[in-house]
Amino acid sequence: MFSLLRAAASRSPTSLPLFPLKTVLFPGGMLPLKVFEQRYIEMTKACLKDEKPFGVCLLKDGEEVARPGPRAKPPDFAAIGTLARITSCDVPQPGILHLKTEGGDRFQVQSHSIGGDGLVVGQVTAIPPEPTLALADDYRPLVGLLELLIARVGRENFAAEPELGDSSWVSYRLAELLPLPLPIKQSMLEINDSQVRLKALAQFLKQQKLL
Repeated sequence: MFSLLRAAASRSPTSLPLFPLKTVLFPGGMLPLKVFEQRYIEMTKACLKDEKPFGVCLLKDGEEVARPGPRAKPPDFAAIGTLARITSCDVPQPGILHLKTEGGDRFQVQSHSIGGDGLVVGQVTAIPPEPTLALADDYRPLVGLLELLIARVGRENFAAEPELGDSSWVSYRLAELLPLPLPIKQSMLEINDSQVRLKALAQFLKQQKLL
């Protein structure tokens, strides 16, 4: 999984273009995007040229598409986000880009500024990846549910081969696929312990009588 530049190792802030969206991108997840605003078209071109990711943050208040005029409200977005690497880019018609992106490491926005074109640029620090932990036997029932969800969504909609024995992979995919409210999905992203995330997801599924 790709990381937030080498400077992240020293925890020094790194400049990163941000794409606030009404969705939560998890590490290892796939996110298709339709890009038509000029600010994001230029961002996409720069990311492709420099082979660098952009950041996806949950938009808590505001609109994904900028409204013209001086009274446009600045976006309110979550401070914890996920790197998005562009894996493919198609141009079905002039002025529209269809992107496929893959989620990388998480990051925390320390500060941000908004350019004249409306593009948000954050000063961010990397959040270290979770340690690889084998899935505990207590959470094996979650795997069966996840396999059903993967079959329903389609294997082609996942970035890599399933890692059904890895706690982080299983918990991220469940948080991604289950119909959780966006604030809950965001809280799942912000948890730094896959065991805690799995426990919370298992409790939710039991409450919904799905487990």
